[in-house]
Amino acid sequence: MITLTRCKYKDIMNHKVIDTNDVVIRFAGDSGDGMQLTGTLFADASALYGNEISTFPDYPAEIRAPQGTVSGVSGFQVHFGSEGINTPGDYCDVLVAMNPAALKANAKWAKSTATIIVDVDTFTQDGLDKAGFTTDDPATELHIEDRNIIWAPITSLTKESLAGSGLDPKSILRSKNMFTLGMCFYMFNRPLDYTYAYLEKKFGKKKPQLVEPNKKVLTDGFNYAANIQAIANTYTVAPADLPKGTYRNINGNQAVAWGLIAAAEKAGLQLFCGSYPITPATAILEELAIHKNLNVKTMQAEDEIAGICTAIGAAYGGALAATTTSGPGLSLKSEAMGLAMITELPLVIVDVQRGGPSTGIPTKTEQTDLAQALYGRNGECPICIVAAHSPSNCFDAAFNAAKLALEHMMPVILLTEGFLGNGSEPWRIPSMKDYPAIKPPIIDSCEGNFKPFERDPKTFVRKWAIPGKAGLEHRVGGLEKNPAGTISSDPENHAYMVAQRAAKVAAVADFIPDLEVIGEKQGDLLLVGWGGTFGHLFTAAKLLQAEGRKVSLAHFDYINPLPKNAAEVFGKFGKIMVCELNSGQFADYLRARIPQYKYEQYNKVQGQPFIVEEIVDAAKAKLS
Repeated sequence: MITLTRCKYKDIMNHKVIDTNDVVIRFAGDSGDGMQLTGTLFADASALYGNEISTFPDYPAEIRAPQGTVSGVSGFQVHFGSEGINTPGDYCDVLVAMNPAALKANAKWAKSTATIIVDVDTFTQDGLDKAGFTTDDPATELHIEDRNIIWAPITSLTKESLAGSGLDPKSILRSKNMFTLGMCFYMFNRPLDYTYAYLEKKFGKKKPQLVEPNKKVLTDGFNYAANIQAIANTYTVAPADLPKGTYRNINGNQAVAWGLIAAAEKAGLQLFCGSYPITPATAILEELAIHKNLNVKTMQAEDEIAGICTAIGAAYGGALAATTTSGPGLSLKSEAMGLAMITELPLVIVDVQRGGPSTGIPTKTEQTDLAQALYGRNGECPICIVAAHSPSNCFDAAFNAAKLALEHMMPVILLTEGFLGNGSEPWRIPSMKDYPAIKPPIIDSCEGNFKPFERDPKTFVRKWAIPGKAGLEHRVGGLEKNPAGTISSDPENHAYMVAQRAAKVAAVADFIPDLEVIGEKQGDLLLVGWGGTFGHLFTAAKLLQAEGRKVSLAHFDYINPLPKNAAEVFGKFGKIMVCELNSGQFADYLRARIPQYKYEQYNKVQGQPFIVEEIVDAAKAKLS
């Protein structure tokens, strides 16, 4: 007999509709419970309603962990509100747990005031045992008995809702996530229309028999929540006052793909992506593959090396070339990155970082590839590095990386992270007239003998001679050459060419924006970050500033080269604290490049993003 701590039912006559600025909701269940879809549909409905949102999908690291175990729990967190949503939130106001393992894995993220919705039908002795509970009272064991826990028979109610629908038992069980979604829509006054439209678009043509049953179970979940007394209050989160424009919900991988497409259009070139599938970067290749109508060509190669080598070939042939990967794949591409560097061909290498080393925890986010991006090649081989700082910023980061690659004739590494690639937020669709032109140094003819590695004296950029043009025939390859393109092992020429290539990368500093400071331009402590930690650092800085502390933030979108004013910015603060999701790779890089300052560190290597509270506490400790 299972003893369950149930919520205290409240008088339905005392129901209140409460206005609030923001809410965090976390959906969690077994990897087959559809939590990613549930969270995505809730996020999309909130975005279409007009809220600001930030999401954090949290996948299990194993392909198929044992069902009902903690290691197999899949989660999706949504933070939505009327203003100032910069992170997916630290702790949740509502936790949906579809089985005992989901409750055990995620109870620690529930606020003391949280409402927890669980599927009581899964809390059998077998389910409790698989999740590792030692008693038959999971709420007390997890110390959450004071939360408002709604033990709803979701599985039973889903079966009842879809009895007579014609669906097979397996399909009926797979629909319990829609019942749960309906309950959450009621709690937060979300309209059902957006999800109805999704179901019609998703199943209308190929599986029309699924449309009405899914609509029905969604509606029944909504009505069930409206009729039970356990939900004392519902909440209204007003639409955000966003600048006028057309918005859509976008994740970072989509944004990277679209940014590359936009750059190719601005440059008047075909876009080619040669890649090998790898978590969490695969979605970029998949997104590009569906846009053949936009002059995009894609190739799924047999391995990482083939992926980048096909891209180098496409660059030689005159395309905007890209290849996508994650940490282990970046290792495999290292030799070919050196080839792209010595041939001085434009190439964008997208690295969506994940936990390592080796296979590591492939569905979890980290910033542990920075040192590899900076130094992971043989010989003297500096490469320009750009980092995206939010899901929507991935569009601009990809566009800018492509612009630098094309106009400076060199490979550029774009660093994103699993947190950005899978996470989403509203994106105001831009007008391309507001983006700069991209003018690659293509040469069509020359007087006299063509020298393929003769350079612009200021930018050190060589001309791009696309094959098939008479008089511009030249040789490329991995062997060192002189400016005339002739293979050379002359010591002085080698030193000269190494210096010229390094100078070209360094000269990019003249073409990137200055480092901006968020907050006062001088103070007691400067928080420093790069990449996807921006939202958490920004929120922490604002909280500290609201307390009257002299704390500011400097966030780097350009890693190599650094912005020219970085040293000047650092010099105006008493202390500098570098915060990153690794063991201190950017801090070490700053010590080498700007050695005159002392760099404090705050690091996290857990496969999880920062918690704002952690940063605030670390900053206060440095200030004390």
